[in-house]
Order: sequence, then structure tokens, then C-alpha cells
Amino acid sequence: MQTEDLLKQIEFIKEIDKLKYIQRRTKLFNSDRNENDAEHSWHLAMMAIILSMHSNVEIDVLKVVKMVLIHDIVEIDAGDTFIYDTTKNHVNTDEERVAAERIFGLLPAEQAQELIAVWEEFEAGESHEAKFAKSMDRLEPLLQNVSNNGGTWQEFNVDYQKVYEKKQVIKNGSVSIWNYAEKLIEESVEKGILKKDSSGR
Repeated sequence: MQTEDLLKQIEFIKEIDKLKYIQRRTKLFNSDRNENDAEHSWHLAMMAIILSMHSNVEIDVLKVVKMVLIHDIVEIDAGDTFIYDTTKNHVNTDEERVAAERIFGLLPAEQAQELIAVWEEFEAGESHEAKFAKSMDRLEPLLQNVSNNGGTWQEFNVDYQKVYEKKQVIKNGSVSIWNYAEKLIEESVEKGILKKDSSGR
């Protein structure tokens, strides 16, 4: 049984290598190269460890790290959905559910159930850990876009209202990080790298 479990785990490990090929719209800090999902997940895990002291409440940091490391694995099958996409909703979809069951299903049953449950908890966004994990997920691209003089905001004509609306989720996990993020958003408007509306004003 142990050998059979190991073979399943190795198959899963090989499969998730594909995450490195899933390109995101955001670029690396001070760069014109797109970030991939694996880089994004690693960065969120580090952020969760470093910034956990700013959580609104005490959290299980290991669980947050698990969440951010696996949250985008479904995109191997479902693809990346741009947060400001107007044609596709950035919420859990049937497509992602099927992907979760297939990919995590490569693992031994007990591990598969655990990771699917962690993924579902992140998607629901209701636990303290999920709220903090989602804060990290919204903070990283904000920092990237600021470092790239507007980045995807400029590229896809995303205005202040849309950015503010999407980034407010940060507050659910950390009010202090939200206060910092909100200031960055306002400063981005002052610098002219984030427009007040999509017409460019």
C-alpha cells in the first residue's frame, strides 16, 4: 500500500509541474515578464509567513500556506481567469471543481480529500485563514502593478473603482495591510498610473 501511495504522490508531483506554464496577466516586480502560477503561489506562501503578524485574528499559518500553494492548481485544467475579466466571473466555477477533483484525485484518497477541503475553504473565503490567504492573493498583484507604473491596470484600461472594489477583500484578513494597500491605490491615482474611470480621467 505504501508503494502504491508513493506512486500516486509522485504522479501528482509531476502533474503540478504544469503550473509553471500557466501565465498570469501580471508582470514580475519592475519587469516586463509575466508571472506564472507557480511563482505566484510561492510568493504568496512567503508573504503569508512574513505578514501573518498583521492578521486581524490569530491564524493557523501552515493552513494559510497550504491554501495559497494549492489555490491555483486547478488552473492547470481551467486556465487563469484575469481578476478584471468582464466576460468571465472570477469565482469558483464548475470547470474548476472538475479540475480539483481530477488533479487532487491523483493522490491517495485521504490526501486528496484533505487538499480538496483546503481548496474549498479558500474558495469559500469564510474562515480566518481563508480571509488572510485571499488578502495575500489580492496584495501581491497590487504591489506588482505599482512597481510597473500601472502594469495591467494600464494595459487593460482598469480604473480606480474596479481596483478599489477588488482590493477591499484585503481588509477581511488584515485591516493594517488594507490601510497600506488603500494608500498605495490613492497614491497610484495621484501619480497618474491608475485612472479614476475607464475613459482615462
